[in-house]
Amino acid sequence: MKAMSNVDVYAICSELKKSLKDARFQKAYQPTKDTVLIRFHVPGEGRADVVFQAGLRVHLTHYPPQNPKLPPNFPMLLRKYLKGAIVSDVHQHHFDRIIEIEFQKEHKYKLIIELFSKGNIILLDEDGQIILPLKRKLWENRKISSKEEYKYPPERGINPLKAQKEDIIELFTNSNTDIIRTLAKSGFGGLYAEEIVLRAEVPKKKQAAEVEENELNSIYQALIQVFNSLKTEEFYPQIVTNNKDDVLPLNLQIYNEYQKKSFPSYNEAADEFYSNIVGEDIIKVQENIWEAEVGKYEKRLRIQRETLEKFEKTVKESKIKGDLLYSDYQKVKKILDVINDARERYSWLEIIEIIKNAKKKKTDGLDIIESIDKLGNITLNLDNTRINIDSHLSIPENTEVYYNKGKKAKRKIKGVYIAIEKTLKEINKAKNKRDVALEQIIVPERRVKKELKWFEKLRWFLSSDGFLVVGGRDASTNETIVKHYLENNDIYMHSDIHGAPSVVIKSNGKDIPESTINEAACVAASFSSAWLKGFGSQDVYWVHPGQVSKTPQSGEFVAKGAFIIRGSRNYVRGVPLLIAVGIVDYEGERIMAGPPQALEKYTNNYVIIKPGYTKKEEISREILKRINTDNFLTLDDVIGVLPSGKCDFVNERDLKSLKYFNN
Repeated sequence: MKAMSNVDVYAICSELKKSLKDARFQKAYQPTKDTVLIRFHVPGEGRADVVFQAGLRVHLTHYPPQNPKLPPNFPMLLRKYLKGAIVSDVHQHHFDRIIEIEFQKEHKYKLIIELFSKGNIILLDEDGQIILPLKRKLWENRKISSKEEYKYPPERGINPLKAQKEDIIELFTNSNTDIIRTLAKSGFGGLYAEEIVLRAEVPKKKQAAEVEENELNSIYQALIQVFNSLKTEEFYPQIVTNNKDDVLPLNLQIYNEYQKKSFPSYNEAADEFYSNIVGEDIIKVQENIWEAEVGKYEKRLRIQRETLEKFEKTVKESKIKGDLLYSDYQKVKKILDVINDARERYSWLEIIEIIKNAKKKKTDGLDIIESIDKLGNITLNLDNTRINIDSHLSIPENTEVYYNKGKKAKRKIKGVYIAIEKTLKEINKAKNKRDVALEQIIVPERRVKKELKWFEKLRWFLSSDGFLVVGGRDASTNETIVKHYLENNDIYMHSDIHGAPSVVIKSNGKDIPESTINEAACVAASFSSAWLKGFGSQDVYWVHPGQVSKTPQSGEFVAKGAFIIRGSRNYVRGVPLLIAVGIVDYEGERIMAGPPQALEKYTNNYVIIKPGYTKKEEISREILKRINTDNFLTLDDVIGVLPSGKCDFVNERDLKSLKYFNN
């Protein structure tokens, strides 16, 4: 897979600087050992996923990979230090393949992404000390390990954005190779070195030290022309095809004859380019794993069949040899008699020599002997079949050796057939598992951003009386709720605890009944920090719009998302923390999270949760299974409407015991 170049990194950083402006870190995942995905919340835009693959790529992605159920240490540490942190800057270090993302929290942090060599991802504190790297590395002058000061790799080559003609002259003067290699090794890379030489119209194989003045001028002007688009940020994001797949932020003449697909941003181009390759790699890896699993049984079957063939051959040959010993009984007996006679007068070495001489003279009866050893083992040639016999044994005894050998092989054949049958079943079983597994491979799919109604960007539900209720998700949307959506005759609600949303009941000019106030109180309590703390109930108050103010008294300070309430408050005491989640039809099908009474009014397809002990993602998967009958929702849709903190399901018996719900 192509690693991003210095130019690619420049374009990515330029775009991310704008795309992640004031973005808030939400979560980090590590789908593979070299890949980290960070989820951000961008004000006014919502979710933004950035994939970081050490040594290869960094870009926004709409193809988030499947995350492991048990996150490794590195993303957990990123969550610990960066959760809630705001992105303050994104930039490239000295036109190198190094990206720096700066975060602001109570302390400053910096995330370094190295795309050279095998790459790395490193979290630094505000003093530049390494908190934790994705990979620990040790070089002579650099040590990438926890509690070590982070040192950048030595700067090499020329920064094309700052290059002067004198830099090129010095570079070429000290070169001992051709123009292309000289430029490529000096920070331009092979592709852009080729592009510069093409535009300069100079012989690329010419030695750099032999370049003439006019050629040098042409090269320098071509360099400026190629990289000027970077300075002005006039990118031409594209994917090049025609058997030369590449992704580029600039339009290059070297690819003039190739087909190209343009994109609105380089992040989108990179996302399409790399995500397709990653999807293919995921399938290929799984196919190789399963081929090895099936191959294991196929190898066993091959050995078993070879063994079967060997045993069948033994049965056949043993019978033939035994029968031949009987059919040539007299010839064999004569040989055994001669040898046994000779053993009384001669040594085995002398007998062997006598047999050899007899064979040379073609002595009748001994010509069927092929060989004899000093232990008395004789090899005979009977009817063009080599048969080994022991001269110490009689013919019946030698024959029985062969017959027994055949019988033994025949008994083993039955066992081999059973083993083969078992292996065939194992192969079919493995192939079936493989086919199912390959069908179920989750290749990253493009996440289509849904067009949300204005209220879906907030907490919202439709009360059982038909009133729209909206609430803030954070300090920023709490401000928005009051400044833009709180109108006369509406009702403002807030839970009597720190870290609660501003909730507004939209009246639409109608009187708001007590039942809707109680339902809105349920949301105001449930989406507060009371849920995170595991409370069972919480007090909530409501006031009229004129009582809500952002103007403090002298000497007071009002934080973002907080308001001053003047006058008396109307309390709803002991509101139980319960949230129902289901699919409703309100200006189209959509997921709604609100009080149980509201969901009961509009749908039968809902679940009810309370503060509990099950992780948010885990219970979201179960909610998705229960309510997503038409595959209308994604896991993120469910996660996005749940309260912060762990949850458990409420069963029907528990629900009936709650006076609040029955009223």
